[in-house]
Amino acid sequence: MTTKKNLGFDPEEIQILKKECAESEQSFMYFEDEDLNEPNGEEFAHIHFIGQYEGKEVIYDCVIYTLRLHHGSLVYEAAEQKAIKAFPLYIPIENRDETYQANEALDEEVEVMILEFIEELEETEEIKVQEHIELDADFDYGIGLDVALNVDEIDDDVIEKFVKEFNAGTVKLDKTLYSFKSEEE
Repeated sequence: MTTKKNLGFDPEEIQILKKECAESEQSFMYFEDEDLNEPNGEEFAHIHFIGQYEGKEVIYDCVIYTLRLHHGSLVYEAAEQKAIKAFPLYIPIENRDETYQANEALDEEVEVMILEFIEELEETEEIKVQEHIELDADFDYGIGLDVALNVDEIDDDVIEKFVKEFNAGTVKLDKTLYSFKSEEE
């Protein structure tokens, strides 16, 4: 059995990232992934940075996002699951393949129901979130980090502060549970 080498631990890869960080005068680099539909933006960023793991230098592959975005995602997933129970013939967009036959009337009805469930979940504050850091040591590239922070925006300053505190071991997470309401558009 062959195990695939994790390039996030490779000294050459680490040196390349160090050089890129030095040239940009930042402690991290944004990572653009064509497979993800989530661009780096106000509430989300996908970054790489160098840190220590079990005494070795490693590249951390980190997604960092606001608590509001995290809450919104969980609320949408819960609302969609409730709608699927009410409409068992509905197939969520992410599960559709080339054999899927469109049913616009059903899709429209389910979308309205999802919006109603979202409103209900937000009103009852059934779903609550808190700041967290989830570490995945069995990641394909380096060490995976999933980070939710209670900030309005994920910008360079927030990321720099997080990377600095993470590498120093001084990150203090807010354990308060939060619930958010959708912003009216």
